Amino acid sequence: MKKQKDSIIKNLKEKKILNKDLEILISELALEELIMLKLEISSRQLGNRLFGFPIWKNIDYIIKDSIIKFAVNRTSSIREAAAILNTRPALVKNFIYKYGLKNEHKYKPTNTK
Repeated sequence: MKKQKDSIIKNLKEKKILNKDLEILISELALEELIMLKLEISSRQLGNRLFGFPIWKNIDYIIKDSIIKFAVNRTSSIREAAAILNTRPALVKNFIYKYGLKNEHKYKPTNTK
């Protein structure tokens, strides 16, 4: 596996957003707790109202975007990313195109059903 292109941890540390203590605290949270925490903080910043935000409608995009970016950034090939996602390489290529990751990889979508 080649060196990771963009580690979110590295990027957040460079921006002084993340430190070792916060990283440890985050690692103690379940993914569901982390999502709920982010939603609660966002809601609080908006006066406890998230009305009008299409969270439910876009949840698939939000989740797939995160997982695909992780797989693409942690691997050196479409085949490796597909192995992480337990799917076919053609689907990963389509995800990269569909979710706007085509700047990171110069792949064109493949026709799949």
